[in-house]
Amino acid sequence: MKARLFWKILLAFWITFLAITQGVWLLFEANRLRHAGPDGLAPVEAGQTILAAGANLVHIGGTAAFDRYVAGLPPRQQARLQHLAQPLPPDPVWLVQRATTPDGHVLWLRYQVAPRGPRPAHGLNVPPEMLLLGLLGGLAFSAALAWYLTSPINRLRQGFGALACGDLGTRLVPRMGRRRDEIADLAHDFDRMAQRLEELVAMRDRLLHDVSHELRSPLARLTLAIGLARLSPTGIDHALDRIEHEAGRLDGLVGELLQLARLEHQDAPGEDYFDLADLVAGVLAEARIEADAAGVALVYAPDLPPEEDRPALRGQAILVHRAIDNVVRNALRFTPRGGAVRATLALGDGAYVLAVQDEGTGVAEAMLAMMFEPFVRGEPVGDGQGQPSGGPGLGLAIAHRAIAAHGGTIAARNRPPHGLEVTITLPVGTLPTAG
Repeated sequence: MKARLFWKILLAFWITFLAITQGVWLLFEANRLRHAGPDGLAPVEAGQTILAAGANLVHIGGTAAFDRYVAGLPPRQQARLQHLAQPLPPDPVWLVQRATTPDGHVLWLRYQVAPRGPRPAHGLNVPPEMLLLGLLGGLAFSAALAWYLTSPINRLRQGFGALACGDLGTRLVPRMGRRRDEIADLAHDFDRMAQRLEELVAMRDRLLHDVSHELRSPLARLTLAIGLARLSPTGIDHALDRIEHEAGRLDGLVGELLQLARLEHQDAPGEDYFDLADLVAGVLAEARIEADAAGVALVYAPDLPPEEDRPALRGQAILVHRAIDNVVRNALRFTPRGGAVRATLALGDGAYVLAVQDEGTGVAEAMLAMMFEPFVRGEPVGDGQGQPSGGPGLGLAIAHRAIAAHGGTIAARNRPPHGLEVTITLPVGTLPTAG
């Protein structure tokens, strides 16, 4: 699991912790040096040295020599040093040294190594310096961490606000700088979402424009036919035929739009099993009548193992039937009279491959990648005797959606010297999951 933000926070914590501990050590060291005796010794070591020197002076010169010695010490050391005629009970605050004067009297020298009385309470008996250092370090760490986390979160909030206001061109990754953590990943996800929303809205607007354009033409012809019928009652039969034809086109357009919408919002195409070879043969048999009427030969050359060795496809046979039928009929419209449409079906690498070739003039190269989008019609190349402009341009879009719902692909390419080849690949195996 990637937890880059966790490691960054942990690293920042340890840096702060090490800085605080080093600061505390420096404070204790400075405090030790501040309370040290001569030559920078600690209080106990300084006391032992001072008491030994004092006892030696008492032994040589008596109390007068000791007093002169004490007068020569720094004031802070003078306050710590005392001499007594009688010993006192042991006290850990004092170091005690026995000294004998030249005339035999015994003195008791003592040195104070720690201040007497209880220490002032600071919280949990913590020195105020340490409390201040911990407070400052915690504030610095918290401020840096809060800025590091809230700065990109604020950018995300601004991005969501702009997206909610309709600015679908909002992108956050360029504003994240060189971050490489979970928040940067969230910005990438936001950009993908915004891009997808922008594409969907653009597709919706284009679809509405294309649908309105496609509906306007038959409606205009319907209005014209009604007007002609009113002007010339003798031609009412012809006008009714025209109205019936346009109404049929409208019905077909609405039906294809509904089919396209169902395919785009359908999670899984079903759980039926069917034989693709039989389905393709049925589609070609139905199309043969139209091919004979158009003077086009329809050739089918399957290259498949025996039926008992062929794997079945899982999904909805009616969707695959519709997709292949649209491709075949599109090829028939491309092919001029006297030409031929050839279909081949093979099985290999865990997938069925169906190729449909026509003998038309092909499609402009720039249109090959777009011809499976709704309301896009391939413009013929060459002498213009290619695909006619009739039809709303939904057949190949429906075929694309149906094949994609079964985990397959559909592609087109121009075939030299002329003609178009559409290839459908349907994998044998599980269906794609939704999402």
